Amino acid sequence: MNQTNHSPSNRLTDLSALAIDGLPDHWQAILSKPPASTQLARTVAAIKAELAAKATIYPKDPWRALRLTDLNDAKVVILGQDPYHGPDQAQGLAFSVGSHCKAPPSLRNIFAEISQDPLLQTDSLRPMPDPDLSRWAEQGVLLLNTSLTVRDGQAASHAKLGWQVITDAIISAVAKRQTPTVFMLWGAHAQAKTELIQTHGRQHLILSANHPSPLSARRPPVPFLGCGHFGRANEWLEGRGLRAVRW
Repeated sequence: MNQTNHSPSNRLTDLSALAIDGLPDHWQAILSKPPASTQLARTVAAIKAELAAKATIYPKDPWRALRLTDLNDAKVVILGQDPYHGPDQAQGLAFSVGSHCKAPPSLRNIFAEISQDPLLQTDSLRPMPDPDLSRWAEQGVLLLNTSLTVRDGQAASHAKLGWQVITDAIISAVAKRQTPTVFMLWGAHAQAKTELIQTHGRQHLILSANHPSPLSARRPPVPFLGCGHFGRANEWLEGRGLRAVRW
């Protein structure tokens, strides 16, 4: 297992970070019931074994997205795949890195799309905004990866630890509410959740496009760059009496 030469600030060192008792009550209620609770116990056991084998695992706070965005506050869901696997990057929010980090390529394309969205007033948007997206999370944007941990230097290394059972329960809980919600699904991995969302509620807006990665952001059938998702989301939210997101 890979291990960095220093101790990254975002390294998971304490299994208590995976406990759910410090989460908002609504999330605790979801994660304390099967199948999420059963799978969480297995996932934590697997991570415990990896830590005992001296693996470097990110991020330090896997539940950060749920800490910052309570179930009742969520009005937009952006699905990622798994955390960034480099030191000091992943902070527990999909596509987000710490303020001290350079924005990764996918996040740079996200900012580029926001800056060119004709439905947004972006005069106050800085040329390169803070790559820490906690400001979005605090406005009700649930930035959820489908896997919440990863080994250093090994993308998707925890994809088979059962995290998707847990995050599917989170996605389902959001979709079951009557609150109109925007789901942004970028790339095939995120779009695989379309049926899950639609099973629980047809009152939501699902926006699909290619992944913002430079490898796919300009490719058909629906290029990410030019998709207009951020402006469309705000227009749709405002049309339902909800406050727009300041992207």
